[in-house]
Amino acid sequence: MSEALRSKDLDADARAAILLTAALTLARLIALFRTPLELYPDEAQYWLWSRTLAFGYYSKPPIIAWAIWASTAFGGDAEPWVRLPAVLFQAGATLTVFWIARRLYSSRTALAASALYALTPAIQLSATVVATDAPLLFFLGLTLMAYVALQGASGGRRLALAAGLGAALGLAFLSKYAAAYAVIGIGLHLALSPVARRTWSAGAATLAIGAFLLVLGPNLAWNAAHGFATIQHTAADAHWSARNLFNPAEFGEFLAAQFAIFGPIPFTVLIVGAILLTRRKRLEPADVLLLCFTLPPIALVAVQAFVSRANANWSGASYLPGAVLVAAWLIRWRARRLLIAALAIQAAIAAAFLGLVLSPRVADGLGASNSLKRARGWTQTTEAIVRRARVESPAGLTAIAVNNRFLYYSLAYYGRAYFREPLAPPLKIWMRGTVAGNQAEASAPLTPAAGRRVLAVAYESWFNTEMAADFSRVLGPEIDDIWLDRKHQRRLDLFVGQGLQPRPRDALTGYPTPEWRPGNAVSPSPTPP
Repeated sequence: MSEALRSKDLDADARAAILLTAALTLARLIALFRTPLELYPDEAQYWLWSRTLAFGYYSKPPIIAWAIWASTAFGGDAEPWVRLPAVLFQAGATLTVFWIARRLYSSRTALAASALYALTPAIQLSATVVATDAPLLFFLGLTLMAYVALQGASGGRRLALAAGLGAALGLAFLSKYAAAYAVIGIGLHLALSPVARRTWSAGAATLAIGAFLLVLGPNLAWNAAHGFATIQHTAADAHWSARNLFNPAEFGEFLAAQFAIFGPIPFTVLIVGAILLTRRKRLEPADVLLLCFTLPPIALVAVQAFVSRANANWSGASYLPGAVLVAAWLIRWRARRLLIAALAIQAAIAAAFLGLVLSPRVADGLGASNSLKRARGWTQTTEAIVRRARVESPAGLTAIAVNNRFLYYSLAYYGRAYFREPLAPPLKIWMRGTVAGNQAEASAPLTPAAGRRVLAVAYESWFNTEMAADFSRVLGPEIDDIWLDRKHQRRLDLFVGQGLQPRPRDALTGYPTPEWRPGNAVSPSPTPP
């Protein structure tokens, strides 16, 4: 009788988790297909990458571009179809949370964990803005599923799970190199758990490593052929400098942000629970396993914030195992009210977020429009540039050149119909430095050959005088202000530049030397922060 009841409860919890995932997925899809918000520049960048499939790109591995290629091949290039992979990856990640929690604890814990994860504030953004975090978390979920299933497995099943783990981990790396935290987690758990070490055999380890290299190998080969561009960019993001290795303010901001993006109650429970249960030696084996995957991202990124800076989402690899841990501890402590409060707060934040996506004017009324300005006005921005390009085209244009990657990618996306026209000039990016700093500068730099007669556009007037000084002649300067909302506008400096002759760049900085040719300036304004 008890077995039948347990099975019935398990089936009910599984159905509830599936219904929760389906309901949230539907709500997110409605928001994506009805929001007036445009693509963020990084989203436009990933779309442009997806037009040319490769095993790697300048700043990110290839999964995000592959996923956008698949979704837009099915539904077209409109914004919702570009963003669709984010919704689907997070739906899949929520189901992996349920499986992991049920395997390690109970179906009741699994339902609570999947709800906590699906309603996590950071996940709301990750499920509606296409970026690398969503596929990373999905494939990390699959990796953790395989690792959990490996505990105690033997024979052919152990070999199959080891191969699956290696493949899933490889796909996680193809999503974002933050998948390295999973390697740290596995190594830490093997160091702490004799039982985990006995699970592995030489054959299982060989299969796992082989599958991992088989999946990741093409990306490694691409990086080797391109000077390890993606790896170098990832390392450069750290911004370590011997001149400033102590940043307590950055450290404090990072930790404070974790309460906001993981949830105030869940993050408090995670930190307090980890400290208390470790000190009292009451950690269960499943707790130890999950802590090995949860704490390293938080701890290492906190150190990064202290010595330099860190974005709040850099610890994102901790969200999935962390949600399972928090749910398990709250249920073990019989803290029902605290669990309900956590879910209620998370649900309220999720509802508010979807409301802002559907009606950005609410954000304007709350004084929060600044957070949305990069997802507004790109259609009007493109129209202003294309309108001027059509005016200049009869005299001949060899390129449209912008001086900012945000503008480059957004113009490529929202001007895609124009650039497909047979006589449209190519889109290029003016390089302030001597070394490419992003994919646009690496793939479409403005050269003297393409710079004979250019419609030049300085984004927000940044470096406009330096850009103009690289041409032998400047004609028809104008300024366009694109209003994004009642308070914010985007400024464009447009001019025709003839005869690109880049000035010498400083040997130390790589940027233009201070002197510039008189007569080529367009209203100077401050450089970007």
